[in-house]
Amino acid sequence: MPLFGNIFSPKKTPPRKSASLSNLHTLDRSTREIELGLEYGSPVMNIGGQSLKFEDGQWISESGGNVAGKEVQRLKKRNLQLEEENNLLRLKIEVLLDMLSESTAETHLIQKELEDVRSNSRRKK
Repeated sequence: MPLFGNIFSPKKTPPRKSASLSNLHTLDRSTREIELGLEYGSPVMNIGGQSLKFEDGQWISESGGNVAGKEVQRLKKRNLQLEEENNLLRLKIEVLLDMLSESTAETHLIQKELEDVRSNSRRKK
């Protein structure tokens, strides 16, 4: 006899019948097309009296500030382009400074070698 008995072995519950909460499956195809429509379009919602439409992965205001919303989107895109251009220009400046420092170091090295050669030729005289 087990110490605890069958306390930890509950009986299996019978499977439930799945009942759909939607009655759309009972409608025929033509009725569903009339009810739901063939062309769903972009999602639109109204919040606080302002209509928003989902386009290109972003919510865009349709009522009241549509022009301003599109202008903001345009400005954000332009800002992103300018930031990328700015980063490219900073990289180019960094490369140019590296090239300048390398050529300056080479020039100093050549000048020192030239001075050494001149001093050696003066000593020999």
